[in-house]
Formats: sequence, structure tokens, C-alpha cells
Amino acid sequence: MSAAKSAAPRFPTFGLSPWSIVVPLLALAAILIGKPGGIVLTATVAVALGGAVMAAVYHAEVIAHRVGEPFGTLILAFAVTVIETSLIVSIMLSEGHGAQSLARDTVIAAVMITINGIVGVCLLLGGGRHHEQGYTQSGVNHGLAILATLSVLTLVMPNYTTSSAGPFYNDNQLIFVACDALVLYGTFVVAQTIWHRDHFLYPDKDEAPHETVPTAKAIAAAAMLPLALVAVVMLAKALSPSIEAGVAAMGAPPALVGIIIAALVLAPESLAALSAARANRVQTSLNLAIGSALATIGLTIPAVAIAAMAMGLDLELGLSAKSTVLLGLTLLVATMTLSTGRTTMVQGMVHLVIFASYLFTTLVP
Repeated sequence: MSAAKSAAPRFPTFGLSPWSIVVPLLALAAILIGKPGGIVLTATVAVALGGAVMAAVYHAEVIAHRVGEPFGTLILAFAVTVIETSLIVSIMLSEGHGAQSLARDTVIAAVMITINGIVGVCLLLGGGRHHEQGYTQSGVNHGLAILATLSVLTLVMPNYTTSSAGPFYNDNQLIFVACDALVLYGTFVVAQTIWHRDHFLYPDKDEAPHETVPTAKAIAAAAMLPLALVAVVMLAKALSPSIEAGVAAMGAPPALVGIIIAALVLAPESLAALSAARANRVQTSLNLAIGSALATIGLTIPAVAIAAMAMGLDLELGLSAKSTVLLGLTLLVATMTLSTGRTTMVQGMVHLVIFASYLFTTLVP
């Protein structure tokens, strides 16, 4: 009997944990459920979504250990943002004029979640565990400068242009800003990976582990990561009607739906950043947070601009006065708190207070 068991063919895992292969496949199968109609189905989809998030984090970390930083964090940020952009465009295609502000709400939510939420929690937990953590200041400064430029051009300037009334760009302005976004994001990627790669590394923290991962395991993780991310986004989309119903039952503003969806989509990056901070690799956490915010604007805005012009939609990009103030405060505080090369719990708490203020003023406008 034991000989028969030992002779039985085993499911190939290529060095990956078996659960990290099985869970994304089950999550993809859960997509067939569609929009869950009852509590049991909603809970099933939610569990599948959580499993897919954990699997995505696992595969991203395997790849990061193989290729080293900053490529590992860049791969996860790019993959998540591409799928997030696809989700936004698909919702715009299905909802038409009702989704003209969807891109704006998603982008500002992503910026607040990454720069205040993820950074705040990482600095707070990392500071509590390691007292102080170090990072290379020049790379963070590069990212924040590009983020401030993109944020103002895409989310603030539409309120002050006169070619179109209201918080809108006309087609020519939209094309120009979309090109600006692509150019700046492309410049950041080239600087991070080629020209100034050392600016995004912290000595003795990010380079050591990647040689221990076999090639076959890294290739298998690279194949499974997109499947897990697709499952995350599709299951989040399937859960969105239930989330909308819950938000409506609470009497909360519709903008809360965008925050919840953005948080679900950014969950893989959030967990990867927290894991890095706990392991005293805050450089990786900052690379993930800032890189994700940049990718969200640099890729999402051009994609939705093309979709809006193809559909004949007026893309509402300008923020309200309240959101503009919070965005300005976020950029100002991030520039101040991330200007020393060392992090503490104090900086983390400041960012979390801003994030809490953003959430509270969304619920109580």
C-alpha cells in the first residue's frame, strides 16, 4: 500500500507551496458564481478573494527574492495597476455616463491608501518593532516629486482651466495630460531600474535574498501571479453590488464604494509592504507605496482618457475643494516626513491621522 502511494504521481508545484497554486485556481472558479445573491454565496466569494490576495502576495515575494529590488516591487505594482485599470475601463463601458467620475474617485482613493494608509501602517509597525528604519532618501524624493506633479496636473488643474466648464478637460487637454502622465511614469521606471537603480535600494537590506530562489520556482510564481491578481480584481468586481447595497443601507456616500474597491485591489501590495516593514526592509515598503501611487495615475489616466474619448464621455477629473486640501496636505507631509532617510513611529502616526481624516470626511462630508 505504501509503495503504491509513493508511486502515485504528485501534482507539480515547482517548489511553490501547494496552497499557493490551488487557492488561485479555486478563486478563479469562484468567478463563475457571478454576483452573489445571498449571504452564503457572498461569504464564499469574500473568502475566495482573501485567499487570492494571500496567494498574490506569496508569488510576488518569490519573484522579488529572485530578481531583487527594485524589480520585485515594480512587478507587483505594475501588474496590480494594469488589472485595476482594466477594471475601471470595464465599469465605464458598462455604466456609461454614470461612471464619468469613477477614475477620479479611484485615483484619489489609491493615493490616500498608498501614501497615508500603507506608509502610515508600515512606519508605525516597523518603528514599533525596530525603533528606527533606514531608507535611501533620493529615490523617495524622485517618486514624491513625480507624484506631486501628476496629482496636480490630473486632479487639480481641471478645476482651473477654462476651455471646458466645470472639473473637465477638453479632448486636446486630456490627450496632453495623458501623454505627460505616460512620460513621467516611464521616466520613473527607467530611473528606478536602469539609470539610478541604487537610489531605490538600501544597503544590505534588499539585495541579499534573491539568489536563493531557483529559476523554476520563480517562473512558476510569475505564471501564477497574474492568475491570482485577475481573481482579486474579478472577485472584487463581483462583490461590488453587495458592497454598494451595504453602503446604501448604512446611508453612507457613494464615494465609500470606490474606497472599498480600491482597498481590495491594493490588498496584495498592502500586505507585501507590511511584511517588508516587519522584516526591517522599509525601503521595499516605500518603493511599493510610492510606486503603486505613481502607477495608478501614470497608467490609469491615459487608459481611461482613451476610453472616455472613444465613448464620447466627459471625464470628470477635478477634485472637490475638500479633497484638494487633503491631497495637498498629504503631499506636503509626505515630503517632510520622508526627507531624513530614517523613519519612526511618529511619522507613521501622522500619515494615519491624515488617512483617518480622509475616511471620516468621506463618511461625514
